[in-house]
Amino acid sequence: MNTVSTKADDIARVLEDEIVAGLIAPNTVLRQETLSERFEVSRTPVREALRRLAALGLVSFEPNRGVRVRSISAHELREAFLVRAELEALATEIATPKMTPDDLAEMDEVERRFGDLTLELRDQARSGTSRDATLFIEWMQANYAFHDVIYRVAELPLVERIAKSARRTFIGDRVWRARAELDLLYAKNDLQHRAIREAIGARSPAAARVLAREHVLSSNQLIEVVLETLGASGREPGWGG
Repeated sequence: MNTVSTKADDIARVLEDEIVAGLIAPNTVLRQETLSERFEVSRTPVREALRRLAALGLVSFEPNRGVRVRSISAHELREAFLVRAELEALATEIATPKMTPDDLAEMDEVERRFGDLTLELRDQARSGTSRDATLFIEWMQANYAFHDVIYRVAELPLVERIAKSARRTFIGDRVWRARAELDLLYAKNDLQHRAIREAIGARSPAAARVLAREHVLSSNQLIEVVLETLGASGREPGWGG
């Protein structure tokens, strides 16, 4: 991989996390010169990074207006979670009998981190003392890491690509700004990870599939609560399962 491509990957990854977490708001124009200064690179890797974000559906190129962060509808969010539910259930079922002891140990490690971050997120939500998007980004990445072990073991590249594309449709800062009303849902999310891990460890593909599907649909419930609580239902929400 050449240097330009590597830099483009790094820039795209940072911008993707910031868009998904809501740090970069919907309809924001991303200017190449500003990004070049921020990342201390030429415009070439910036342009490539923006093309990659466009391929993910996070931004759009508009004639004479530049590159704009997309806004996403509540209907599109719900549809994305339905897609994820079915594909992640399939990947989990396929991966279960293929898991090695090392794979299971890796799942345990990433789940411990996810659990720790969930506790931090719940503490902040209950106390109402912080609106820290950085913690939410770390929590989101830890969540992805848990599922990424499953995708890797399942070896279903098309399923993985579509499911990961769907999970980028999130509502960003509306989640990490939400407070105590989401406490039980965050707790449930963590418990469901553990249940999926136990079903995989027990070599039960059918049970793991059902639990994985329920887990994603439960995340959709979290989204519905946020939309309702913050008054965004039926409107164009911001970005971030």
